[in-house]
Amino acid sequence: MPADPQPMAQTAAEAVERLAAKHQAREMALKASRDIIRLSANAIRAVHRHEMDDAQRLIAEAAAQAAALRESRADHPDLYFTGYAQDAQKEYAEACAAYAFIAQTALPAPGDIGVEDAPYLNGLAEAASELRRYILDSLRRDDDARCEELMERMDEVYTLMVGVDFPDAVTGGLRRTTDQLRAVLERTRGDLTMTMRQRRLERLLREGGGA
Repeated sequence: MPADPQPMAQTAAEAVERLAAKHQAREMALKASRDIIRLSANAIRAVHRHEMDDAQRLIAEAAAQAAALRESRADHPDLYFTGYAQDAQKEYAEACAAYAFIAQTALPAPGDIGVEDAPYLNGLAEAASELRRYILDSLRRDDDARCEELMERMDEVYTLMVGVDFPDAVTGGLRRTTDQLRAVLERTRGDLTMTMRQRRLERLLREGGGA
């Protein structure tokens, strides 16, 4: 005897309804992720321009989008843990850490900004790499007041990242991010050392000429 088609049609309709809800949630998560990445990048640019009020505003806007993204976790955890959502969290964490490093404020923990541990650590490492740009910009302005301090912060972050020894599937590719930070750290240390030595020599020459 053939199966009753009505239950089959109803089952299919319910499945389609659930897929429609997931599709809508995915579209919202994609938009939130794109907004977070854009706002975070703009916040980092504002930090480098010393526009701290603008940076704070942009980070606050990114935080609101990150909160919206987290709402998808309850009903659609598979969407929350996709690559684009994790990338957005990483960029947001990077913006928060870059602001903290340069503004000399307390570094927020993952729970403070509502991101997962793996994207947080990757964002922290990338924020440390961003300090190279700040250091080089400072040197071009003949302002080396904080260069040594920020170099120490870069080195501190790198040392912490090296100690995280888990597979990339767990850390979101942190090993590669750490390798990139090491390369940036070594270049920055070389550039800073050469510039400081040159300035020291110039100062000695001026002092000698004055004598």
